[in-house]
Amino acid sequence: MPKFTEAQLEEAIIELFQEQGYDYINGDKLHRKYDEILLEEDMREFLSQCYSNLTATELEKVINKIKYVPNTPLYMGNREAFYLVNEGFNLVRDDSALAPIHIEYIDFENPENNIFKVVNQYTVQDVRERRPDLILFINGIPVAIFEFKTAIQETTTVYDAWKQITIRYNRDIPSLMKYAFLSVISDGANTKLGSIFTPYEYYYSWNKANDDEKVSNGISALLTMIHGAFAKDRVVAILRDFIYYPDSDKKDTAIVTRYPQFFAAKKMLENIKLHLKPYGDGKGGTYFGATGSGKTNTMLFLSRLLATHDRETFKSPTVIILVDREDLSDQTSKLFEGSKRYLKTEKVKTIGSRAELKQELSINESGGVYITTIQKFEEATGLLSERTNIICISDEAHRTQTNVGSKLKYTEAGVETSYGFAKYLRDSFPNATYAGFTGTPIDETIHVFGEVVESYTMKESTDDGITVRISYEPRLARVITNEEQVAEIDNYYKEVEEQGANIEQIEASKRTMSKVTQILNHPDRIRKVADDIVEHYEKVVSEKPEIVQKAMVVCSNREHAFNVYQAIKSVRPEWFIAKKTEREDLSPQELEKLESLPKVNIVATRSQDDVKEMYDLLGDAKHRKMLDAQFKNNDSNFQIVIVVDMWITGFDVPSLAVMYIDKPLQKHTLIQTISRVNRVFEGKDHGLVVDYIGIKRAMLEAIKTYGGEQESPIDELEITLKIFRNQLSLIDELLVNFDASDFYHGTPAERLLCLNRGAEYVQRLHDMEVRFMYLSRRMKSAYEIVFPSGELTDEETEKAQFYMAIRSIIYKQTKGNAPDAEMMNKHVQQMIENAIASTGVEDIVNNDKQELFDESFLDELDALEMPITKFNALLRLLKRAIDQYGGTNQVKAIEFSERLDRVVEAYNNRDSQIFISEVTADFINSLSDEIMKILKDLQIDMDSFKDLGISYEEKAFYDILIKVRDEHEFEYADEKCIDLAKAIKELVDDKAQYADWSSREDIKSQLNMDLTILLYENGYPPQWNDEVFEQVLGQAENFKKSTN
Repeated sequence: MPKFTEAQLEEAIIELFQEQGYDYINGDKLHRKYDEILLEEDMREFLSQCYSNLTATELEKVINKIKYVPNTPLYMGNREAFYLVNEGFNLVRDDSALAPIHIEYIDFENPENNIFKVVNQYTVQDVRERRPDLILFINGIPVAIFEFKTAIQETTTVYDAWKQITIRYNRDIPSLMKYAFLSVISDGANTKLGSIFTPYEYYYSWNKANDDEKVSNGISALLTMIHGAFAKDRVVAILRDFIYYPDSDKKDTAIVTRYPQFFAAKKMLENIKLHLKPYGDGKGGTYFGATGSGKTNTMLFLSRLLATHDRETFKSPTVIILVDREDLSDQTSKLFEGSKRYLKTEKVKTIGSRAELKQELSINESGGVYITTIQKFEEATGLLSERTNIICISDEAHRTQTNVGSKLKYTEAGVETSYGFAKYLRDSFPNATYAGFTGTPIDETIHVFGEVVESYTMKESTDDGITVRISYEPRLARVITNEEQVAEIDNYYKEVEEQGANIEQIEASKRTMSKVTQILNHPDRIRKVADDIVEHYEKVVSEKPEIVQKAMVVCSNREHAFNVYQAIKSVRPEWFIAKKTEREDLSPQELEKLESLPKVNIVATRSQDDVKEMYDLLGDAKHRKMLDAQFKNNDSNFQIVIVVDMWITGFDVPSLAVMYIDKPLQKHTLIQTISRVNRVFEGKDHGLVVDYIGIKRAMLEAIKTYGGEQESPIDELEITLKIFRNQLSLIDELLVNFDASDFYHGTPAERLLCLNRGAEYVQRLHDMEVRFMYLSRRMKSAYEIVFPSGELTDEETEKAQFYMAIRSIIYKQTKGNAPDAEMMNKHVQQMIENAIASTGVEDIVNNDKQELFDESFLDELDALEMPITKFNALLRLLKRAIDQYGGTNQVKAIEFSERLDRVVEAYNNRDSQIFISEVTADFINSLSDEIMKILKDLQIDMDSFKDLGISYEEKAFYDILIKVRDEHEFEYADEKCIDLAKAIKELVDDKAQYADWSSREDIKSQLNMDLTILLYENGYPPQWNDEVFEQVLGQAENFKKSTN
């Protein structure tokens, strides 16, 4: 894969924009002051073309309207600017006889009428001076910001680009950021899109240029981002309909569509249009989207499109969102009711009864968005409306929403024919058009809603990082040892697969299920399950104590759930002490949001026949709603939930990491249930499904049906275990000659020394270091999945911990930070910290600049015993010091960099030497000595401006004059160079008042002329004028960059 420097990446992206028809200009060539944000000439040109009858005064009013949107608070300003661009405004004319005119800052209907421009190196002066890498302007408005990081340096990533935008730019240049509605971060290999308020884990690649193209990954994601999201018509469409700000400003939320949502909403709109009644069949189509991939937001985007597009066809439709459970209704209602401005209607309402829905539809002949449950529709509902402009969108369109046919029901009176809710829904709205959204489509879904219009599979979702992979761990054998009982459960699954519609088959299934329930509820088995859950969960949490990892236990019925609850309580009674949180660092405001709760709770409905303890424990609907909010709060003490049917579908808790399944599940319900753990959460690499009942075969069948025609998105323990052991054996072979016995059997001090010796050994040869880091990374990924299972031997665990510890030490020594979410237990983590601390490296490399060069500090450096450790510490320090110096003195920084490069080249060629360890140490120490010398020389040079009586900026020009003098061997006194350097600094400051000074030939020519006169007046030999000018100009531009 090719790797880019930041400059090359920037250049490549600019070329891609030019291919899309964008104009390009370097920011330094724009004649503007740094605090002028809008490209007002572009805006005037656009407005004059669209509104030619505006007076000059009115034109200024329109520009000032957007120009003076408040910068702070940034979120409020950004949202206000977005609505102004998205909706336009009515301008009251200067001539009161003229009617107000609606002004649009972007022509959404005709994208080609807009002025598209990309600008790089666009300096902005606000709280501080900053220079974003690339800005996309439409009609003079900077609607998108791009930040690049090089893919060459492993220590800089797209995460650094995200921090640059969302922290530094948001803080320092709000005057620009209030217009930045789109934000792109890239290192060439990874290119991601979000808003300037989007958390890093929710930035995503745009992996399709068009909806019929295959997904692109890696370097090609850069191409699809530009071609897919920023083609002129596409970016205008996104700005118009696919950026969402909620009505409330309690949180800084701005959601940018993901590519599967964009294509799904657009294609569903077109398909609904084709099948719209009365001319169509009313089957608007099915969207098959992986569970967890954001279908609810896709429905929101679609509802917006229905309300705002093709009004002649849709005739201001009424949209009815149908869900099949109250908890889903709450979730959907919260989103839609908080989106009235986005949906362009105040008529957004959750319907509580059939009568209420009937009244709403009788009052309103068009428009509106209503959320209700399918259960509201039964035989007594009757006809509600014959309008053709009603669009019903069904969420989870695979359960109660497809039962339009009849079935027989045995009652005491005999056999009766009954119908499902979906049939009565269609009786209520005979001329409506129906669209279905589901993560698990079944044949009935397609029969009722029409063909699948667009799909987004589980595999695509995990590949794109929209969901995490699910790991599967079977533990049936730990809780059921009786083979007959295992056979009973297996027989249940076989019967379910063969189950038909006749009553005998259904009754047979019930009898089998009754036997299975008895097995699951046996006291001995319940105790084993509880013991295993406690042991397993504690192991999971101990491996990543810094990450919130909530768990869900899925039981077969309420009695089973209560028994598991009681058994866990007997194993860990301390978990059942009610408290708000285990954290001690929460503010009073954060604590106020928390309720005192045990760590473990049950969520299920209660019955009048429940024993008192169970009845009180389960509580009412209000209690369940409180538990819902607390489980979603990552600070809450509530960490483990036991459920039966509630919360296993349509319930989103990103921090839910582990699911313990002790309930027979199959088909779409199984996929929906295990998908609860696939949500993205910071530090979460995968979701874990622990199986106590033997769901593997049913799970693989369900994945084959609903996962798409691709490889399984589930990581099976058996396969991952083989990968782990294979990587472990390869590392064993690589380090076969290293004696690690002190780590396994030595004293604490000997173990620490062994870790450091191991890191030194791995780094002796460059090829060995590269191979070790590669193998240990793969081993670590597999270890994270297999460790909690208990399948690893003690020897395997110890070896893995040892190798990961060495990996972490090398990372810290060479790159400054250990790998993300390193999977090591607390004891080994502490050993790594102690091992690194014992070398003194961390104190040294984290020392602040003021102490970098004093004698005690240099003595501390010299005292480091391990040669490679010492070399890496010195190398990092010297690079940092040269980088800092390069911001103010380019000439000297280049000189010191060249000296450093020669040392690094010698180190990287160490493989060509044949070393014994003593010779290796001598060689590395000689390189460290050379770095020490460079460090000392650098410090002397950095401080020399004080002795000269000039500023550090003047010293940079002084060094230019000295360098030219010495290279060409002419006489010119040092004292005269000092005076001349001061005069040059004044001259440059005078010319650098405007943003475009360095790209304006007239200003540079004037600088050249003034400098020539200055050199002549001070007796500096004229034959070197051009050389001095080029270096002075270069240093002046370097000042400009370093300031940013």
